[in-house]
Amino acid sequence: MKLRIKGDSVRMRLTRQEVRELDERGEVADKVRFDGGAALVYRVKRDAVVGTLSAAYDRNTIEVLIPEQAARTWCNTDVVTLEYTKHTAEGGLHIIVEKDFSCLEPRADEDESDQFPHPRASRAKDGCVG
Repeated sequence: MKLRIKGDSVRMRLTRQEVRELDERGEVADKVRFDGGAALVYRVKRDAVVGTLSAAYDRNTIEVLIPEQAARTWCNTDVVTLEYTKHTAEGGLHIIVEKDFSCLEPRADEDESDQFPHPRASRAKDGCVG
C-alpha cells in the first residue's frame, strides 16, 4: 500500500492483493519504521458504522474507514477511486482510496507485479495514449 500525504489530503493506493485482503479480512495495513523503534502505521478498514469515508490519526496511526457496502462494491467492481472531503473546524481533509495501477513507463527498482493493469496500457502499446 502506498501512502501519499500532501497538505490536507491523504491518499492510499492498494495493490490487487491488498484489495483482496480488505475484502476478505476487512482491513489492510502497512508501516514506515524509523530509528528507535518508532513507526507510522497506516491502515484502511471496512466499517459497518460509518456513513462516509473518514480518516483519523491517533497514536502514530493513520486510519481510513470505508463504509461496509462501499468497500465491498469497490473491492469487487471496476470502481477505481473512493474519495470524500471531510469538513473540519480547521478546513477540509480530502480522503482518497484508490486501486494502484502499474505505470505506463517502467520504473527502475519498482515491483509492479501486483498492481492493477493501467487502463491505458493497451492503448499505449498501439501508440494511442491521450
